[in-house]
Amino acid sequence: MPELPEVETVRRGLLPSMEGHVIAKADVRRPDLRWPFPPKMSERLSGQTVKALRRRSKYILADLDSNETLIIHLGMSGRMTVSGDPLGQFHHEHPAAEKHDHVVFDMDNGARITFNDARRFGAMDLAPTDQIEAHPLLASLGPEPLGNAFHDDYLASALKGRMMPMKAALLDQKIVAGLGNIYVCEALHRSGISPRRKAGTVSRPRISRLVPIIRDVLSEAIEAGGSSLKDYRQADGELGYFQHTFRAYDQEGSSCPTPSCTGTIKRIVQSGRSTFYCPRCQR
Repeated sequence: MPELPEVETVRRGLLPSMEGHVIAKADVRRPDLRWPFPPKMSERLSGQTVKALRRRSKYILADLDSNETLIIHLGMSGRMTVSGDPLGQFHHEHPAAEKHDHVVFDMDNGARITFNDARRFGAMDLAPTDQIEAHPLLASLGPEPLGNAFHDDYLASALKGRMMPMKAALLDQKIVAGLGNIYVCEALHRSGISPRRKAGTVSRPRISRLVPIIRDVLSEAIEAGGSSLKDYRQADGELGYFQHTFRAYDQEGSSCPTPSCTGTIKRIVQSGRSTFYCPRCQR
C-alpha cells in the first residue's frame, strides 16, 4: 500500500495539472471501489475548480469551489497518472483506456488524470470542506510526522505506558499519521530501536533521536519519488527510487549496513506483516 512518501509524491505530481484548474468532465466508470462512490459524483465534480490539493496522512484532498472536498485513497494498487499536460511536465499523449481505469478527470487545461486500480481497494468520497477533519476516514488520525505537532514531547507522551511493540505503535495511525511498514522498518533501523521493544519502555533520549530520523527517512523517500515495489507509480508513470537505498526493509539475509555492526538483517512477522531489522544493533 502506498505510504506517506508515495502519496505526497503523487500529490506533487498532480499539482500543475489540477490545482487552480477546472475539472471539465469527471467520468466515473463504475459505481464503487472499496466502497460505493458518493451519489452523483460525476455531476458534483464536473465544472468545479480545484482550489487546493493537499494531503492528510495517506489521503489526497482536493478542495473544490463548491465547498466540498474530494477525498482520494490509493488503496493497495491505485495509481493517478497524468497525460496530455500542456505545461510540458509529462511527455506523452492520452493513452488508450485500460480495463482498470475507473475514474477519469479531463481538466480545462487539456490534462487528463486517470485513476487506475486493479484490486479496487482504493476509495473516493465527497464531504463539506469545513467539516473534512470530522470525516470518519480522518477524524481519529494523529499528527503529521513532517508537521510541527509531531515532536519528541508529543511522541514520549503518546507512547507512555504502552506495552505494544514499538513497530505496532508507530503504525498506529492514531499516534502518528501516514507511517507504514516500509518507513517504520527503516526509521527503527537507523535509530537502533528494536521493533519488538515495548513502546512504553523506550527512553526519552532514544525518542528524541527517533523523531528527526523519521522526518529524514520520509523526506529522503519523497525526494526519491517514493518506493516502487509492485504497483506504485508517480503521476508521470515513472517508478520511485527509494527502494534502492533500503537499509533494512526487504533486506533479509544481508549484512547490516550500520557501521561496525556485524549483524545480519532478519525477517520476523508482527501482526501478520513482515518486519525487517538487525537483532544485533537494534535493542
